[in-house]
Amino acid sequence: MSGELVYGRRAVREALRGRREVLEVWATERAAGNEPWLAEAKPRIHAERELSELAGTRDHQGVVARVEPFRYADAYELAAADRPLLAVLDRVTDPRNLGAVCRSAEGAGATGVVVPAHGSAVVTPAVARSSAGAIEHLPVAVVTNLARYLEDVKGPQLWVYGAAGDAETGMWDADLAGGVALVFGAEGKGLRPLVRRSCDALISIPLAGSVESLNVSVAAALLLYEAGRQRRG
Repeated sequence: MSGELVYGRRAVREALRGRREVLEVWATERAAGNEPWLAEAKPRIHAERELSELAGTRDHQGVVARVEPFRYADAYELAAADRPLLAVLDRVTDPRNLGAVCRSAEGAGATGVVVPAHGSAVVTPAVARSSAGAIEHLPVAVVTNLARYLEDVKGPQLWVYGAAGDAETGMWDADLAGGVALVFGAEGKGLRPLVRRSCDALISIPLAGSVESLNVSVAAALLLYEAGRQRRG
């Protein structure tokens, strides 16, 4: 079967509204009756067990679609945009975290998300589900060498900030109003040394509690929305 699968009500709904061609939609009788937007898609009705077998998971909420393959953006074109706001992920392997970051990035009005080709999650049906369909509207790019990419794109029009718990500069004191790439590492590992050295500066999120760090998707949401606030101001 050609194409890729997308599952979950929000993921499928956004696929129908997004840039990819939706080739076919399947739904349970219950989902078709409870989701008016499905009527236009004219889904084929199947039992929930059949959809679970098709999607390879029970986490489909009664809706599965076959869509054309995801088309990745060009990372250098994203960096060349006017006053870009990029979320860059280093070694974030959990699809749910990538999906959550994409959801926050799309909501914050980010230019796009950049991930390395190796050792990190890329767009999959699980990512589409976790992003609540945000990947259908947000450019996502893959680069071969993340540290080299950051060295190539940083300059007067694009500052690269690495998120690090030990950074002396807090997010409230950083200037995020211009072109910015925010780089996040995986939980427990942080940024790789080469990636860390490729950043212009490191910034931290002030924590008032006892925990030492935040989930990467939460950290990304906080910094992306702070950058958005400064840019609007």
